[in-house]
Amino acid sequence: MNAEFINPFIAALRNVLSTMAQLELVPGKPQKKTDSAAKGDVSGLIGMVGDDVKGSLSITFETSIALKVMHNMLGEQLESVNEDVADMVGEITNMICGGAKNELAKLGYNFGMATPVVVFGKNHTLSHTASGRKLIMPFANEHGKVYLEMCFDK
Repeated sequence: MNAEFINPFIAALRNVLSTMAQLELVPGKPQKKTDSAAKGDVSGLIGMVGDDVKGSLSITFETSIALKVMHNMLGEQLESVNEDVADMVGEITNMICGGAKNELAKLGYNFGMATPVVVFGKNHTLSHTASGRKLIMPFANEHGKVYLEMCFDK
């Protein structure tokens, strides 16, 4: 995976959480990922398919930051992840993928997006739709960590 393709997803993640939830994320070091275990507690997973792109993207939040995003976006102060938080994570996943899709279209990459799937709970797993290499990138905030995972056949 090259930076030209990855950077729009990183920018979209940071932009969505900055504008929608007033949270700034500090990017960590990207790494190869070889297992299917999610690093956080609630994940949105979305597939993408086009003529020259097939892959999937997931955004995983630790509980603490997911609840902070929920509070900042909707004003709800919750104690644990529930269906409302899961819906919010699905919508955020959709916004991030859509933002990256718009930027990638300018570079000649066109693809359709599936409906996001949300999984939550300790020790959940993620099954990416593509068979390519997986990349994971952590982001930190005082309220917790967010993990961006990407897997593409290209």
